[in-house]
Amino acid sequence: MAEAPIRILVVDDHPVVRDGLCGMFTGDPRFEVVGEAGDGAEAVTLAEALRPDVVLMDLRMPRVDGATAITRMAERGVTAKVLVLTTYETDRDVLPAIKAGATGYLLKDATQQDLFRAVGAAARGESVISPSVATRLLSQVRAPAVEPLTQRELEVLQLIARGTTNREAARRLFISEASVKAHLLHVYAKLGVNDRAAAVATAYERGLLTPGGG
Repeated sequence: MAEAPIRILVVDDHPVVRDGLCGMFTGDPRFEVVGEAGDGAEAVTLAEALRPDVVLMDLRMPRVDGATAITRMAERGVTAKVLVLTTYETDRDVLPAIKAGATGYLLKDATQQDLFRAVGAAARGESVISPSVATRLLSQVRAPAVEPLTQRELEVLQLIARGTTNREAARRLFISEASVKAHLLHVYAKLGVNDRAAAVATAYERGLLTPGGG
């Protein structure tokens, strides 16, 4: 007797991506797409109603993001396994999703076969994490705890990332130029860097700054 297909809920805020994923899985008898959602809030509602085996979850979406949706599903007793499928691999994205209870974490450059295998593994309760994300998680575990930036330090760093001088940053934040320099020195120490360019690059790498968002 053939096994029942794995029931999938596809969650992504881009219709073209949803269509592509739905078409991919619908063409394989091992899977059945039972629904699709355009944001985290809709995903929680549909997961409760449809009870899929696996939820393919994007992370950065309007209204409710993926990590929050995963948390809400767990709170409401949804038993579906969540496989994150995203373009993002920064600490700001990976860690909240894993902590919220995601079974797996794949990047959207995964091949079709990799994705099929990951969904099958997720349905069995096995963890599947893309190599680059696994490396990032291991580095987090091995690295000493890093003191977080204060709100003011982050504000200074955001201005510096836009090319603002110390004097201009001081004027915009209504503080002295000496205070700006002091905040920058604290930022350098916390990020383990020695200059402005390295601070900005490291902040982007760690997800403290986002392109277009400062």
